[in-house]
Amino acid sequence: MPGREVEMHPVLKAFVCGSISGTCSTLLFQPLDLLKTRLQTLQPAVGGSGRAGMVTVLFRVVRTESLLGLWKGVSPSFARCIPGVGIYFSTLYTMKQKFLGDRSPTALESVFLGATARAISGICMLPVTVVKTRYESGRFGYGSVYGALKSIYQTEGARGMFSGLTATLLRDAPFSGIYLMFYTQTKKLTPQDQLDPVLMPVVNFGCGIFAGILASLATQPADVIKTHMQLSPEKYRRTSQAVAFIYKVR
Repeated sequence: MPGREVEMHPVLKAFVCGSISGTCSTLLFQPLDLLKTRLQTLQPAVGGSGRAGMVTVLFRVVRTESLLGLWKGVSPSFARCIPGVGIYFSTLYTMKQKFLGDRSPTALESVFLGATARAISGICMLPVTVVKTRYESGRFGYGSVYGALKSIYQTEGARGMFSGLTATLLRDAPFSGIYLMFYTQTKKLTPQDQLDPVLMPVVNFGCGIFAGILASLATQPADVIKTHMQLSPEKYRRTSQAVAFIYKVR
């Protein structure tokens, strides 16, 4: 009816809000993601002078690929994060409503919810994650996300598109579970009813940073393994092969 507001379904609202947040964070942090991928695949020594650091790689990328080179891979990042984060938040909301109702999750329940929602999202978006990793590595000359997916499927089959699945799940599921647990538990420790509402975004931001650091530290090894397997699926047929190689040369 005219003048009547249309209420968006909560699951759809969670999807849209998650997609918007994913877009903003992707655009802002893509250079750091690219540097992470490059650092994970560097050989231990560069010209015999020791291990290269983040600043060294940063200047190398800017010098050889221009400043915009830091945003290489942003298109597959968007293609992955916009639907992927939306799927994560909508799945998380649906599970919370189904299993918890309106009550706050316990620490163990937070781990379960975060890990399950991220695993579902990660599996759905894994082919695009493979493309994103290859874009960021600078080793592949794909012209577009669609062209990359088509090329990988034609030359490597479905196995190539889902390379690093085990390592990805070992990274994504624990990361989101640990992150959600620390985030929710840290927020419970803050006296939110005594704080100025203006400060709440800052408090939430701080809780998110704290939870993200702890989750990243716990899942970094799986992230390195995932990167190696997605860049060289013909070399690493199993996760154990990638683990053995990384342990040997690093």
